[in-house]
Amino acid sequence: MNRSDGRLLKSLRPFVQIIPYIMEKRSDAQNFSKQVLCADSIDRYIAEKREQGFRLNYMHLFIACYVRLIAERPELNRFIMNNKIYQRNGIYVSMAVKRSLSDDGQETTVKFKFTGNEDIYEITEIINKKVNDALSYKIGTDTDKLAELVMSMPGLVKKLLVRTLKTMDKFNILPSNVIDASPFHTSLFFTYLKSIDTNYIYHHLYDFGTTGIFVALGKTVKLPVVEGDKVVVKKCCQIGYTLDERICDGLYFARSFKLLEKYLDDPHMLETVLNKNVVYAE
Repeated sequence: MNRSDGRLLKSLRPFVQIIPYIMEKRSDAQNFSKQVLCADSIDRYIAEKREQGFRLNYMHLFIACYVRLIAERPELNRFIMNNKIYQRNGIYVSMAVKRSLSDDGQETTVKFKFTGNEDIYEITEIINKKVNDALSYKIGTDTDKLAELVMSMPGLVKKLLVRTLKTMDKFNILPSNVIDASPFHTSLFFTYLKSIDTNYIYHHLYDFGTTGIFVALGKTVKLPVVEGDKVVVKKCCQIGYTLDERICDGLYFARSFKLLEKYLDDPHMLETVLNKNVVYAE
């Protein structure tokens, strides 16, 4: 049975289809991986764009890379629901946003929607608009509105409603407007720890929703790097991944990480759209 956010994959090999029956929960199937990347090409690109009058930062660049990566590597955009494997309709990235950098600053979430055909300029514009709206106390995000609706009810009703939503999701009858508002129904959850000067982490996956990839970009640090026969100290990015191993195999993940390195080594590649039709385009 298809869903509003994905279509059921029926032609997969039996071995692939049986894995979600063995590892039923996303928390059963989560693997952890770390990626370390030299920041030289990233910093040069950001400085070049700023000289041209276009402002972007690590957040914009990394999200643009992941959107392109998912468009190029569609198995990354699969998810598991009720022991079955689905291909997601569209590319979505969720992230948490603090409205102020203080201990009692309110936190909310934003969810960006992409087709996979955007260039880095379009992606930056989409991100800025959503984040600016989320930072405004006058404009609540769709997630805020959904949370306020649930929390306005008595305690017993809240528990019953959340359990009902989970059951509806399991049987593919969760309303599309709830899925659209939920940050947990997303291709990738991105946490930008660099913005709060914190190291990378390995974040847990959520059993609620459909998120199969959690990316935590930490602050840049100086690390020893081997260049030829020498060891030099370089400014580096450290990224912690938590991955649902049921959506694709290790080789597919490994080749995807290599492609990410290629984009970050030459971010100019993100300035043009893909010269092929992306399956997520509406």
